[in-house]
Amino acid sequence: MTDAHIPTAVDLIIKGWYVVTMNRDRDIIRNGAVAISGNTIVAVGKTVDIERNYTASRTVGGDRFVVTPGMVNTHIHITGEPLTRGYVPDDTPFVANVFEWLCPLYSVFNAPEERVSGQLAAVEMLRSGTTTFLEAGTIRFLDEVIDGLVEVGIRGRVGQWVWDLPPEPSVYRQTTDVAIAHLEDQLMRHRNHAGGRISAWSTLVGHTTCSDPLWKAAKQLADAHCVGLSFHMSPATLDPDGFIAEFGQRPMVHLAEIGVLGSNVAITHCVRVDDTEIALMAETGVSVAHCPTTALKVSYGITQVGKFPEMVEQGINVSIGTDGNNASNYSDLMRATYLVAGLFKDARTDPQMFPAEMAYEMATLGGARTMMLDDQIGSLEVDKRADVVLHDTDRPEWRPLLNVINQLVWSADGRGVHTVVVDGVIVVEDGHCITIDEERLWADAQRMGESITARSGLPDKAKFPML
Repeated sequence: MTDAHIPTAVDLIIKGWYVVTMNRDRDIIRNGAVAISGNTIVAVGKTVDIERNYTASRTVGGDRFVVTPGMVNTHIHITGEPLTRGYVPDDTPFVANVFEWLCPLYSVFNAPEERVSGQLAAVEMLRSGTTTFLEAGTIRFLDEVIDGLVEVGIRGRVGQWVWDLPPEPSVYRQTTDVAIAHLEDQLMRHRNHAGGRISAWSTLVGHTTCSDPLWKAAKQLADAHCVGLSFHMSPATLDPDGFIAEFGQRPMVHLAEIGVLGSNVAITHCVRVDDTEIALMAETGVSVAHCPTTALKVSYGITQVGKFPEMVEQGINVSIGTDGNNASNYSDLMRATYLVAGLFKDARTDPQMFPAEMAYEMATLGGARTMMLDDQIGSLEVDKRADVVLHDTDRPEWRPLLNVINQLVWSADGRGVHTVVVDGVIVVEDGHCITIDEERLWADAQRMGESITARSGLPDKAKFPML
């Protein structure tokens, strides 16, 4: 006689019509389920097998849901722009956008406003299926922002707005020593919040705002603390022109020469790069955060000169970001993934460019690699962190459901996200973030946004008359 089978107790079972695993074989399991214990995935398989082998304190999902890994947004401004979303005119060229609008707007934020800004960005990401993000740089009040992020329950890597060359706006003017001290401080004090969900990276503004000593120190600190280094570079001609004028070299050539590039480096934009730079990027193992909506809205010329297909061909890890809310105006990574899949099909008149499967990999596994977390997130596999999204298919854009990945990339967007789990904890349920008072957040965001834009002194450039 054999012993009766006793199911293993777990905390949560998630059931779905389809489970998109993104494992090595890219298995999609029909009538599948995921078993979670604590913050870890302990089993992925057919629902009948999961329910036979595990018993859960709670079961969610069902036969109308597509279950996927949480997406990873590798470039987003969670402060500065969520509370000024759309205030910058959409016909503003790059230099005016950054220096005449964004920098002045950023400079008037106070600590409570930055905290709410970070929470608003986090809630928007979670409600649209992003569970992990890489911040472009908190403007000034990193402690308050981290506190707000921990409350919301998202996973992220953060850092303060660090540069040392531009003299204005004076509110965040920094000497080289002060800038390096900011990096050292945040890496020491913000190593591990909420069990590692939130921690600091070595974060620079990038572009032409950093001296060589700051560039070198930022990379050395990233290496010493085993974290990443992130910065902006070459969305427009300003950066290559600036580096050539100063050093006689294009940006990637100069940064490689002074030892800044490496496998723990994430560079955002990279629209205006040449073949030599791409070869150096591939050789040094950097990752690139591709922000397609920003490129379109701020007219970088991405479809004319962008070399993202060449980057992928040379083995560069390219992931996806949504950038700021005056550059793309949304934080829904599904919408950005749609653009990644489409832009170069048209630009190169080649339907083989960035197939849906590749675009979705960039939004999940590619993002995990960019953030040096590919052993923890990006797929639904045993021993990985339980970051899971349930998409509700009882919606017109989801039916009929005949090809899951095509549907995720070409048909659906974040509005169909029903439930989100981060680190084993349900943070979004029935489309609403349950870790925070959403109604209060909306009211605070409106009140603060109106106050910030008024204090900035920048004019309201809306073209239609307001009666």
